[in-house]
Amino acid sequence: MKTLIIYMSTHGCTEQVVNELATALHGDVTTHNLKAKNEPDIKAYERIIIGGSIHAGQIQRKVREFCTNKLEQLENKQLGLFICCMYEGEQAFHQLENAFPEKLHQYAKAEAILGGEFNFEKMHFLEKFMVRKIAKVDKTTRRIDHEAIQHFTKKMDKTFSPFLMLV
Repeated sequence: MKTLIIYMSTHGCTEQVVNELATALHGDVTTHNLKAKNEPDIKAYERIIIGGSIHAGQIQRKVREFCTNKLEQLENKQLGLFICCMYEGEQAFHQLENAFPEKLHQYAKAEAILGGEFNFEKMHFLEKFMVRKIAKVDKTTRRIDHEAIQHFTKKMDKTFSPFLMLV
């Protein structure tokens, strides 16, 4: 199965997660960072996975725009959605819910919160200030959820066969 992982990474955490996803998934996997000028052609892929990181409560604008512009094309694909964020529990689920259009949540085969990172070495002054003030974190902190990544890829790799229902 041909898979396209479409993502945007601001400081590199989401890119690391995407590389781990690409390695764990079965089949032919291609990745595309929306920072690139060209937009990916999703017609050639059966499975599409879309993700990005949460900053100030929002997923990156290019991810949001891509989802909105390709909504109709995505409904006919095996779809996976993920976010990278540092929150856990109810707040993280709220961010996942708000990151993508409601229709995509309805189409999604799997959705996940895959952890995140505050990388002070890659942040500019204002970002560092905000993280210190809001998250009460003052040094690089990394919490990528490798178990959630494995669970997500297993769910995406599962195949539904109507013939199994007849047994």
